[in-house]
Amino acid sequence: MKATDYAGIKALTAKQEEMLLFPHFSNKDAWKLGNFLTEKVYEKGIELAICIRRMNGCILYQHLTEKTNTNNVNWMGRKFRTVSLMEMSSLQAWATCHINGESIVDMGLLDTEYVLVGGGFPVRLTTGELVGVITVSNLPHEQDHQFIVECLQEYLGVQDVPV
Repeated sequence: MKATDYAGIKALTAKQEEMLLFPHFSNKDAWKLGNFLTEKVYEKGIELAICIRRMNGCILYQHLTEKTNTNNVNWMGRKFRTVSLMEMSSLQAWATCHINGESIVDMGLLDTEYVLVGGGFPVRLTTGELVGVITVSNLPHEQDHQFIVECLQEYLGVQDVPV
């Protein structure tokens, strides 16, 4: 079995987050992005829950396919809290914590409220301001992250994002 390259994942996700920035992000932009993500889910024929929130937790967009449920909503809530607290994707937080030998509990947080897995991605403006979080749930966690990155690359028209 191949060892996980946590340092490589941390560097990769940091680069993705550096490249996938929004020029602006309004509630209407969230609705457009949410619909774009949802269309991609149906095009790919996958079962996925999607949520886009403001940093204050306000849900701007949410959609669940037929084979997702409240458990996925709970996972997305935990991913949202992780991204908003750590100000990085939940996959980068996962890799960083593995490198540092830390767990959610070690950081004084409840593992019922936070989680170290992929599937949460920051919505950051070109100014650097963190304004929201995209979360998805139902695929293996690295695939959840990959889905968001691939969709954002297309949606934002950004070339050469490492995957």
